[in-house]
Amino acid sequence: MENSRLKTERLILRKFEEQDTEALFLLLKDEEVNTFLPWFPVKSLEETRAFYEQRFADQKYCFAICLRENNFPIGYITAETDESHDFGYALRKEYWHRGIVTEAGRALILQLQQDGIPYITATHDRNNPRSGGVMRQIGMKYCYSYQEQWQPKNQTVVFRMYQLNFDGQKDRVYQKYRDMYKHFVEKDL
Repeated sequence: MENSRLKTERLILRKFEEQDTEALFLLLKDEEVNTFLPWFPVKSLEETRAFYEQRFADQKYCFAICLRENNFPIGYITAETDESHDFGYALRKEYWHRGIVTEAGRALILQLQQDGIPYITATHDRNNPRSGGVMRQIGMKYCYSYQEQWQPKNQTVVFRMYQLNFDGQKDRVYQKYRDMYKHFVEKDL
């Protein structure tokens, strides 16, 4: 990926920078935003820096979601480069329900396709159906559900796994979670 900035009508997707620590802290400290994410809210700028270094610093596809008007991060969007190509996102709650993650997701998908990534997967807690709505809006298809004892929060969660194939293999379904956990298909999603 040559371009470390992606632009849409309303957004700039760019790499996080040193001066973004406070913006990232606003997102990562919010309990409601982090309810369905696999970590506990951070409590300080130091924890935010450590989180960034552990989870985002070396990711090829990790972007701050910024409004074009001020280039200030209000969320993030990522895609892993491992075999899962796991797609993830978070947005400050005052920006929810405006189509921002859907818009950012479509831009990232175009970049992933250009870079030859064959597919993406994403999961969401079934108690967070709006996240599944974002997945469907960007073209992902529900494949199966599975139950996991989720760490580090140590709670039982039913996850719904979605996938979007870019390379024409329409029937490919990522098997890892299916093989690791008892899986099932939910109707009427």
